[in-house]
Amino acid sequence: MNVIDIRNGEVSLLTEFLDKRRKGGKDVSDIVRDIINNIRERGDAALKEYTEKFDGFKYSLESDITVTREEIDEAYKKVSSELKDVIKKAALNIDEFHQKQMAESFIYEKKDGIKLGTLRKPLKTVGIYVPAGTAPLPSSVLMNAIPAKVAGVKNIIMATPPGKTGVIDPAILVAADIAGVTKIYKMGGAQAIAAMAYGTETVDRVDKITGPGNVFVATATKLVFGECDIDMIAGPSEILILADKSADPEFLAADMLSQAEHDKLASSILITAEEELISKVSEEVARRLALLPRKEVAESSINNYGAIVIARDKEQAVEAANIVAPEHLELCIEDAFEYLDKIENAGAVFLGNYTPEPLGDYFAGPNHVLPTTGTARFSSPLNVWDFIKQTSVISYTREALLKSADDVIKFAEAENLEAHAESIKVRRDREKK
Repeated sequence: MNVIDIRNGEVSLLTEFLDKRRKGGKDVSDIVRDIINNIRERGDAALKEYTEKFDGFKYSLESDITVTREEIDEAYKKVSSELKDVIKKAALNIDEFHQKQMAESFIYEKKDGIKLGTLRKPLKTVGIYVPAGTAPLPSSVLMNAIPAKVAGVKNIIMATPPGKTGVIDPAILVAADIAGVTKIYKMGGAQAIAAMAYGTETVDRVDKITGPGNVFVATATKLVFGECDIDMIAGPSEILILADKSADPEFLAADMLSQAEHDKLASSILITAEEELISKVSEEVARRLALLPRKEVAESSINNYGAIVIARDKEQAVEAANIVAPEHLELCIEDAFEYLDKIENAGAVFLGNYTPEPLGDYFAGPNHVLPTTGTARFSSPLNVWDFIKQTSVISYTREALLKSADDVIKFAEAENLEAHAESIKVRRDREKK
């Protein structure tokens, strides 16, 4: 476990440590750009080739690419009653939370009959990407689809890799059905992102793409932005934990590993002013690592990007946390709510020793699609507003326009935009005749 001492004010030691991870990814832009262009030009034919090449699955575009109702019904039979109940409970919590983010369109009236407002309308079609591989993520289905459904999106399509057998993980299909996904495609990787962004003979073109993925998916999402909207450029998962003497070393170690098992590039960092926690947490991490099924992944993450940071006090720890701007921030301190207002940059904050981060991943209700790699400085979790577009409404009466005409003309002329000024003048002068 890496140990970083910032008690002398050297917070830069922590940022330098994190920069090592941020610069560690490989650039696959050229490869992904070729895939996107090929999908754009050749549609289904290119999609078929890439699916066979990268996923090992050969399908008939007329049928196999789209998951059928029969496949979904079969998935329900394969998922235990207990898991189905949990997915439904989580969906209800997520729905309840996101319902509170909704706001109606509005129009208000000022003097002289001026009416101003905002129309709020859902996007028409949204595409969500759900990774497969060794860790299928039905929770990601819920977190991406439910806010879209709450926002009023009618067409929610989902892309997920089919694997060599062409069979989608049943829990993913069940979660998609519960969350209100309207169509599911068996496709993955950069080719799936391109297919949703541009549309093909089979795949619907979308207005926005959300959801996590590997470096190829993330790069493709970045490159198609502008053709459609995207949620964010997601990096590897990360957790930052602030702990004081009230924290339990076993809890802290377990929480650090909960992120480390995601990805070899995941980062788990503990910041504390309690020196005795260093050895206790390090020993507990080592003990728990040996028992993990995903030990190889978690061990690489902890060795390369895990750290315990020694701070002077909680105030310095909070300062460091705000500089890092972590995806997940746990305040495992006895006076957690007193420090909440001091947190400026974090994707999600978990308060107290009995609010571990996995509650947010699966069940609590707030979205688990969060800004990573320091982007919490300027961006927010996925939410209902990501699926709503706003249109401004402006209505002036004759009297209101005449009262404002000279001011608008002066502004337009100051910018040397005479046609703008004339648009006002022609109405003002007509009334003078």
